[in-house]
Amino acid sequence: MHVDMSTPTVDQLDAVMAELSSWQQNGLPVQLHPGDLGWALRFGAGPLADALRVWTAGDTTVAIGFVDEASLIRMALSPPADHDEDLAQALVGDLEDPTRARLYGDKVVVEARFGTAFRSLLRSHGWVDGDPWTPLVRDLKDPVEGPDLRVEVVGPERVGDRVAVQRGAFERSTFTAERWEAMSQSSAYQRARCLVGYDGQDNAVAAVTVWAAGPGRPGLLEPVGVHRDHRGHGYGTAISLAAAVALRDVGASSATVATPSSNRAAVATYASAGYRRMDDVTDFAYLR
Repeated sequence: MHVDMSTPTVDQLDAVMAELSSWQQNGLPVQLHPGDLGWALRFGAGPLADALRVWTAGDTTVAIGFVDEASLIRMALSPPADHDEDLAQALVGDLEDPTRARLYGDKVVVEARFGTAFRSLLRSHGWVDGDPWTPLVRDLKDPVEGPDLRVEVVGPERVGDRVAVQRGAFERSTFTAERWEAMSQSSAYQRARCLVGYDGQDNAVAAVTVWAAGPGRPGLLEPVGVHRDHRGHGYGTAISLAAAVALRDVGASSATVATPSSNRAAVATYASAGYRRMDDVTDFAYLR
């Protein structure tokens, strides 16, 4: 099988999103989700298109990569490509060639959580385990108990609260109302919702953005945050429950989230909201 790699144009983003959505299946490892790309759209469609790599065999898309940072590429493989040795050879060859993959720096990290042949070949080429991550999944076939928190869906009138929680939850956040607008106007956001939770004094204390991949497919929480001034009150559990409710409402089969395994508080928070902890996974690191 001959495999080619390309960078999509802005006009091709919807097709890439649709293909990636079709690969989200229950029971498979948590890999790159269209919600990851939707969240990246806060920076605009042009930068997202530039950060994507699409591998095709003939007219068939077989793998998609997202350069999330200068040295991190997050991968998704088409489910039928799990054991494909030719694809694995092509992917590893491209990832190890900085002039083709356009990855910079002395260390490249690949998030490759699916693809038996691909993962095996990375190891045989000397890629080593990076930091562990913990994926968690909540099945949504049964109703989800509502959170003990007032939760509102974000529209234009609540963008200020959504931004405030994001910046209060993540030290290095550069989120702004303008970036929320850019994200929310994208086609990817048609199956997404931003939620903000309020305490009894009407303070915005927690927020989450949920992304669906279509009816009967796993949805994603990306990102989830509790404002630093309001931690320790169970708001993380409450907003994670609200996320599950929202995803079930739009037909998602499950709610998925991943967090660094070192963040034990986050793992415990999701578990307390009924998310089942899966086996820890590691990225693959390659030193040039």
